Amino acid sequence: MPAAEAGVEANERELASYELAFHVLPTVAEGEVTAVFQKLKDIITKSGAEIIGGEAPVRFELAYEIIKYLEGRNRKFTSAYFGWIRFKVEPSAIETVREEVEEVKELLRHLLIKLTKTEELNSFSFVEALENIEQKVHNVEVEEDVKEDDSEIDKSEDSDEVEKVVEESTDKV
Repeated sequence: MPAAEAGVEANERELASYELAFHVLPTVAEGEVTAVFQKLKDIITKSGAEIIGGEAPVRFELAYEIIKYLEGRNRKFTSAYFGWIRFKVEPSAIETVREEVEEVKELLRHLLIKLTKTEELNSFSFVEALENIEQKVHNVEVEEDVKEDDSEIDKSEDSDEVEKVVEESTDKV
């Protein structure tokens, strides 16, 4: 059905929400990470997108080692700067954004996804999530009163009853 028949004006743009999550190489100087973040935002806005959220990259330890081919050899990385940007853009422009982001040499990895309506409505903060995890983790002291020597086990009435039940059940079999 043509857009005019559906009651949609022809000049009204159909926008979709996307999120670009990325790791900046840990070899990038801390002061220059902001410039990489700005470069990514410029790529996105140049395509006609409207930025609706994001988080500046923060350095943290990776869950696993990532290997990337750089400067003629494979290099291993155990940390990176992680950040993300949410934006709305016409779906026809997303391929251009993807191609330009792939050319940013300071990135270790990136992921560009289309958001669902639920994801769009529920923003997520990586830094807050990390802080909440750190607050919930705590050490528990365990007392080592358990003795492994059988000779020191107290033979109480309860243990005698357990032995009787075991004997009775083996007699029935």
